Amino acid sequence: MDHTFLSAFILLLLVLDPLGSLPLFISIMSQVRPERRTIIAIREVGIAFAVLMAFMFGGGTFLEVMHLSERSLEVAGGVILAIIATRMIFGGAGESAYGLEPGREPYIFPLAVPLFAGPSAMATVLLLASRQPERMWSWIGALSAAMAVCVIVLLLASRIRKLLGDSVISAFEKLMGLVLTAVAVEMVLAGLKRYFIGGL
Repeated sequence: MDHTFLSAFILLLLVLDPLGSLPLFISIMSQVRPERRTIIAIREVGIAFAVLMAFMFGGGTFLEVMHLSERSLEVAGGVILAIIATRMIFGGAGESAYGLEPGREPYIFPLAVPLFAGPSAMATVLLLASRQPERMWSWIGALSAAMAVCVIVLLLASRIRKLLGDSVISAFEKLMGLVLTAVAVEMVLAGLKRYFIGGL
């Protein structure tokens, strides 16, 4: 399953799911002093970006060290995305899953890792880089654009929620979950096809 810059950007947005994470953003950022929110938002997204970039550039070496094939990574990534998509559609762990101690500013956990740079995002960038390494600059651009959207949503979380309402956000998250399910199935099928038809 080859990607373009646009499809990679959309895929990363679906995986990062900034709109679907609005309730968690609001819960975490409400414990942060207003004057610190912009700094923390940029810092946490920056850390997540660095983690994902490390996975993107170290993907080939990681696969070699772990003796993994691109086909197994594609199928595994599809399964992870399917699990994430199922949680998006039917609901999953609530805000308590990434709870933060009262009065404590988020630092790396839970915003940077695992909310942004979680297993699904790591698998996605790893797969993009390993499947089409010649298009690395496109993947860097797509990841940068997706993370920029995350910063904007994080900073405007309360306003977006008030503007759209909980029901619209919930419906939009389920729609993104449906699209992500199709992407996950396509990844699994592509991996299986390459395994059985493309040879070992």
